[in-house]
Amino acid sequence: MTQTVAFIGLGNMGGPMAGNLVKAGFTVAGYDPVPQARTAAAARGITIRDTAVEAVRGADIVVTMLPSGALVRQVWAEIAPDVANGTLVIDCSTIDVDSARAAHALFAGRCDTLDAPVSGGTGGAEAGSLTFMLGGSEHAVHRALPVLRPMAGRIVPCGGPGNGQAAKLCNNMILGISMIAVSEAFVLAEKLGLNHQALFDVASVSSGQCWALTTNCPVPGPVPTSPANRDYRPGFATRLMLKDLTLASQAAKDAGAATPLGAHAAEIYARFDADGGDGQDFSAIVCHLRNS
Repeated sequence: MTQTVAFIGLGNMGGPMAGNLVKAGFTVAGYDPVPQARTAAAARGITIRDTAVEAVRGADIVVTMLPSGALVRQVWAEIAPDVANGTLVIDCSTIDVDSARAAHALFAGRCDTLDAPVSGGTGGAEAGSLTFMLGGSEHAVHRALPVLRPMAGRIVPCGGPGNGQAAKLCNNMILGISMIAVSEAFVLAEKLGLNHQALFDVASVSSGQCWALTTNCPVPGPVPTSPANRDYRPGFATRLMLKDLTLASQAAKDAGAATPLGAHAAEIYARFDADGGDGQDFSAIVCHLRNS
């Protein structure tokens, strides 16, 4: 029997993700307040509803992909009366841990819920190769696997409610810090007269090797598929990296964890964002550092 999915949030990530569910044979009803997102989603085979509440009525599974914790809490509270008992409710947004746990609590005792943020950007959303980090019960994780697999390259259970968000924030703090480090190294190499390819050839097989270097290299040339070769079109936009680093810094403050490099990385990305880098790939931080 075909399962019905309600997908709320059909933007640059949610639209392709919902489209992959249609390709996998799910019946998908969706909602987004932005007309362009609705039009693009309809072209992917998604049935567009006029409200989030209309989208969830009769759905076996509800998926949300929204820009903030406050909006996730608002939407989950809004749809809760119309979500049937026993429905699987999944949030794929990247939000603060407290909001994720508060959202879980809205359905406690009557629905299985997961916080399931993703890594892989718009390319991964289109390709169905996202990494999902899951926070919730083992039973909810088991139920979610069939609906997540068409969107996923990897699915990683991370523990109880909120732990998916915790994993995402920790991972992206590493990424933000490492991209700055890699970018600083290329800027220094330029000043010392060392060309980009030479540095890449050494660092990519030595102790400096990391994803920020070998997959998302911040300078044109060494990695042909990196955003640096297409004028830093994202990819993963600077404003999203700044959002994640800000969330990580707040989580560290709340938890009493010392993360000085994470906090400093957030400050650097905030300056770049304010200088007009918000819509560029986060690897364009190299341009900001070069001009600082």
